[in-house]
Amino acid sequence: MLALKEAIRPSADLRNHYNDISKQCKENKEAVIITVNGRCDTFTLSYEEYQNMKARIELLEILAEADDDVKNNRVAPITETFDDLRKMLQEG
Repeated sequence: MLALKEAIRPSADLRNHYNDISKQCKENKEAVIITVNGRCDTFTLSYEEYQNMKARIELLEILAEADDDVKNNRVAPITETFDDLRKMLQEG
């Protein structure tokens, strides 16, 4: 399981120390929570970490759909599935 490290910084740091925050996100693979008046307001992370997080969420959604298919007996024998895939590949 991925445990994303987090740091908390005030909004003034975003304005005055953007390069430091960017470096913190990229090099330390840390998410930075920006606060306004002491309350959480914005969340920043590197583009690479964003893409990784997005890919994990998409995979979890696919697995949840597959789990739901199994629970609701929407399954087919593996031989049928492979036969259908072979047919699709030959046609395409």
